[in-house]
Amino acid sequence: MMKIRIIIIALIVISGLQTKAQMNSMVVDPKTNSKMLMGYCDKKGLEKDIYGIYFKSQYDIYKPSESLIKKLEKKIDEVEITIVLGTWCSDSQREVPRYYKVLNEAGYNDKRVKVIAVDKNKEAIVVDIRNLNIQKVPTFIIYKNDVEIGRIIETPKRSLEKDLWKIINK
Repeated sequence: MMKIRIIIIALIVISGLQTKAQMNSMVVDPKTNSKMLMGYCDKKGLEKDIYGIYFKSQYDIYKPSESLIKKLEKKIDEVEITIVLGTWCSDSQREVPRYYKVLNEAGYNDKRVKVIAVDKNKEAIVVDIRNLNIQKVPTFIIYKNDVEIGRIIETPKRSLEKDLWKIINK
């Protein structure tokens, strides 16, 4: 396990990705030999490579509730959002594009979303996320005035837009 971590860190350092300012950093999982995003990323990074296929298909097929979108439009800008995901994770591949669809339709600016990609140990290597207490991915964390007001963990209880509305409308 330690050997794998050292290899990943070495790959990141060698690639010049040691600063958190880097976006959409790609590393190779030594166990599966497959590419995965690591650390900070954004919607553009999620729309590329193999993730782009998942992203586009899930984004396009998801149809959020129009009535909830109208409600979210009025309050969505009051919150900040952090998404912790694994590009290797089927739940992340399904739910993150759908979440972006809800945010986009509600008029939330993509550039405000903080996205952190993690490995299978739920670690971002170049980004310290220990204080986020991530157990499962994806985890959508909603903040208001720098205070966490709720989370959607792995899959929504009802729907992404219903769960988000319930959190925002507390």
